[in-house]
Amino acid sequence: MKTPLIALAALALAAPLAVAQDAPSTTVEFIDRDGTEAGTATLRAAQEGVLIEVEVRGLPAAQWVAFHIHENGECDPADDFESAGGHFNPTDREHGYFVEGGPHAGDMPNQYVGADGILRAEVFNSFVSMGEGEADVMGRSLVIHDGTDDHESQPSGDAGGRIACAVID
Repeated sequence: MKTPLIALAALALAAPLAVAQDAPSTTVEFIDRDGTEAGTATLRAAQEGVLIEVEVRGLPAAQWVAFHIHENGECDPADDFESAGGHFNPTDREHGYFVEGGPHAGDMPNQYVGADGILRAEVFNSFVSMGEGEADVMGRSLVIHDGTDDHESQPSGDAGGRIACAVID
């Protein structure tokens, strides 16, 4: 009787792993304002959101920068990435963590760039999904700004210029 119970326990433990391995994921490439490849991000669907692992180089060293999901899947350096549109906001909320009626689905915490000019981070966004529903980030973009997001100014947190962009596909 122990063998079937052990096998059943092993299957129960393996089931979450199978779900995690089958979950949608994608790796995207960031470009800088010159159109040069600047790094990558890997997005992985999770139970209640998306985990984003990011590494981008050539950023302002030793400072905080804003990091958002934007509404359009376009990253044209000729227009300083304005082609990416505004923050992804499928539920028509206000911008920022500190305002009533916020945040946008695309709002995320500021990230710190090391002294080497490289941003290395792992960010979890519980407001978005991959491949399903109105909060689907596929076909959107990730944008890094040259300033910090104050988490309250409308419509985008006074985060400064856009300095790196990646299309989520």
